[in-house]
Amino acid sequence: MLTLVTGSRGRVGSALVSLLHAGGHAVRAGSRNPDGLDLPAGIPSVACDLGDPSTFPAALKGVDSVFLYAEPSHITEFLAAAQTAGVAHIALLSSSWVLDPDAGSHPIAASPHAVEQALTASPLTATLLRPGTFAGNAHQWSEAIRSGRPVELPYPNSGTSPIDEADIAEAALAVLTDARLQGSAYHLTGPESLTAAEQVEILAAASGSPVTVRTVTRADWKAAVSPYMPEEIAEGLLDYWAATDGSAAEVTGETEKLTGRPARTFTAWAAGHAAAFRA
Repeated sequence: MLTLVTGSRGRVGSALVSLLHAGGHAVRAGSRNPDGLDLPAGIPSVACDLGDPSTFPAALKGVDSVFLYAEPSHITEFLAAAQTAGVAHIALLSSSWVLDPDAGSHPIAASPHAVEQALTASPLTATLLRPGTFAGNAHQWSEAIRSGRPVELPYPNSGTSPIDEADIAEAALAVLTDARLQGSAYHLTGPESLTAAEQVEILAAASGSPVTVRTVTRADWKAAVSPYMPEEIAEGLLDYWAATDGSAAEVTGETEKLTGRPARTFTAWAAGHAAAFRA
């Protein structure tokens, strides 16, 4: 059984490639730019650009299962190429944003929702992994913490249940290698709900860096992120944080169901990545 992992340069994809290889499973690492991928010895790499259908046939040749990122631009062509190649199962890295009642038109949920719709309408077996906030999103605060500046938050008491990307990779490993788990949707979360301010406090403790939180307006936060974040995405995030301000985030237990052990805590993630937050 050969698995193609798309997005093998990403945190989840690269971890999954290593897990599959370590478990004795045949794996092919796909990436838009496969040259220079940091792969364990013996793992083949291939050009697989989800925005370029011409790369699909070679990437999928001989493949039985796929770990797929939620890029909708050419999903119809990808699924057609997968069926031609004889792929039987696709595990999609989707998002918990698709659980929004208006996911089809939501600026953040629309892309994974479109890919989910295409997958579930195809004859392929589809497993939908729907993680919430990645623990690694905390890197957005690293520069401020390293430099001793306040971390600016528009809604510091908005709760999320951040999930370690290593847990997402292990959940993907489970569904790719155990047929009993395939064909379902899983809402993956970390083991606890934490406010944004609490996450910053945990990062401060792990790195030994004194940190303060400063509450800013929506307009000020949106202006600060405008160089790298589209306005509609920023508005979607702000609306979500406003709606969950003061509320605990859902903790599902689906991560433990797939991995067979408790989900990693944000405190453990912070300890493992503390160097990125030290001056």
